[in-house]
Amino acid sequence: MRFIDTEQTRDALSFDAVIPALRDAFRDGATVPPRHVHAIQSGNAHGTSLIMPAWSDRGYFGVKIINIFPENTHQGLPGLHATYNLYSATTGVPIAQVDGDVVTVYRTAGAAALGADYLARADASTLLIVGSGRIAGLVAQAMRAVRPIRRVLVWNVRHAGAERLAEQLRALGFDARPTEDLEGAARQADIISCATLSTVPLIRGAWLRPGVHLDLIGSFKPEMRETDAACFDGTSVYVDTDEAPTKSGDLLSAFEAGVLTREDIKGNLHQLAAGQLQGRHDDQEITVFKAVGSALEDLTLATLVYESSNAP
Repeated sequence: MRFIDTEQTRDALSFDAVIPALRDAFRDGATVPPRHVHAIQSGNAHGTSLIMPAWSDRGYFGVKIINIFPENTHQGLPGLHATYNLYSATTGVPIAQVDGDVVTVYRTAGAAALGADYLARADASTLLIVGSGRIAGLVAQAMRAVRPIRRVLVWNVRHAGAERLAEQLRALGFDARPTEDLEGAARQADIISCATLSTVPLIRGAWLRPGVHLDLIGSFKPEMRETDAACFDGTSVYVDTDEAPTKSGDLLSAFEAGVLTREDIKGNLHQLAAGQLQGRHDDQEITVFKAVGSALEDLTLATLVYESSNAP
């Protein structure tokens, strides 16, 4: 069994490779059982552990364990930590252990960009990032792989985090700046990408201008929300997988408010990647992409890392 460390995992993943790999994976499909979700409590600490298996006809079987502890931010620690083990799907023999943290952030940002490739306007150039964690830190690079992103606004509940991320993005050549005016930033963005662990609405439907694409990749549990229900009222809503309507607090809240039904959801990434759906129809349409993550994405990137590390 090979151990592929953090640096090797990161070196194998560029969005020029990640996004096409995810597109192919969503088009072709894989076996993805429901994730196992466990609430973890130790003393006053509370977290969630997800166990996410998947296997494909390519002969790989993988399992990710990801632990989410939102209060880590108060200790200066990331809120998400993951491990990933890759096996032979034909023998069960362990093949490799890949850095699960790196796989998680790249697959999440990559899937967001894949959704935007179908749903954002072709000329989208101003991006608002809501959040400043590890996933938020990759969103601009991922979106730039599919849209001409030049200007980036960053908002975070703790402004120092927004300042740090904006500085990092400027070093990568983006015209990036932090903002404390979330409403003002949302009203001028072409793409709004939320990558937080929020349990209260951050983005309001009243702020969404015609033609904007709203990308929601942070929340993944019923009690988590990044938007108010108005964001789903009269907008074109897509999901990463059919698991999203059962897991997402944003969608469940919109169902409860009566502004959205499951039948109103336009489609998922498999249908978009397979060419069964068109995606965005015109430049005035407001599109929403809600993702809760899929073990298919983790398996795809872990396989990409493993095969890249074996290339001559």
